[in-house]
Amino acid sequence: MKLTGGAATNYFRKPDPTHTALLIFGADPMRVADKRQQVILALVGAQGEEEMRLTRMNATDLRKDPAMLDDAIKAQGFFPGHRVAFVEDASDGLSKVIDAALSDWQPGDAQVVITAGQLTAKSALRKVVEGHRNAVAIGLYDDPPTIADVELALAAANIPAPGRDVMDALMGLANTLEPGDFRQTLEKVSLYKRGDDAPLSITDITANAPQSAEVDVDDILEVVATGQFEKLAPLMSNLAAQGVTPVTLCIGAMRHFRRLHVVASDPGGPAAGVGRLRPPVFGPRRDKIVGQASRWGRDRLELALTALTDVDLQLRSANTAPPAALLERTLIRLTMMAHR
Repeated sequence: MKLTGGAATNYFRKPDPTHTALLIFGADPMRVADKRQQVILALVGAQGEEEMRLTRMNATDLRKDPAMLDDAIKAQGFFPGHRVAFVEDASDGLSKVIDAALSDWQPGDAQVVITAGQLTAKSALRKVVEGHRNAVAIGLYDDPPTIADVELALAAANIPAPGRDVMDALMGLANTLEPGDFRQTLEKVSLYKRGDDAPLSITDITANAPQSAEVDVDDILEVVATGQFEKLAPLMSNLAAQGVTPVTLCIGAMRHFRRLHVVASDPGGPAAGVGRLRPPVFGPRRDKIVGQASRWGRDRLELALTALTDVDLQLRSANTAPPAALLERTLIRLTMMAHR
């Protein structure tokens, strides 16, 4: 069985302990690790590993000794409670081993949690789990978080739901940080507000948010939007070296150009349109957005959004072209468009 959207989000919050196995896969190791940690904590609790109810094994060791998984599933612990056998960094090469272990699984055995990198729809490992009558597979993609995701994160940090402007600011922060970093930021906010009954404010968020959030991505988006062609290649190389994936950069570019399109499309002009942005924009960044929106105009921004949408679809498809090259070619075109 495959879960997506809200069903997947709810499953991560409250996984079904009667299921034989759960496969979590995705291109971003941090996202996968974050959800895996959430699921295992929900299944075995904070003391699960200390009470030896959690068995960890990586893919390399399992290839050398395929019986490890079956032994972990069938083993009986000294402490009562739910047990989990966790397989890390699995791949299609382990599909037969995992298939055999799941076939022998019986109620009362340890539940199997598997993590993997990006898997295609034809993946043998996905077919094993998705085709099993009592197993679940969930794919994680670089989609922007929804307001429901932010509300769940707030609840987990014991932070009351804030007002509209503050929620808009949190949405902006959630779109620039990795899920784990965003969760840690909310934990800092929760500690910061302990004993303070005043409603959560944007000042509270700013005081706890990482100061470097979005700086690198903003740099390359400004280069593209202002037509600084000579700076594009070095910045692309730096972002790649820092681990920023093409899909992540493409999502950031689409969000930026949509924002410019909103500003440029306002009947009162860009100066009026920038005041309608949520979360609100202040200071020098506000002036930059007004200038970029005025420079591009609504029609050219629509062409830019079309080009970014096309490359986004290619990046998420089974296209064999190098993702970084695909995105760089599109950003070069947009940088040249800024000169026209």
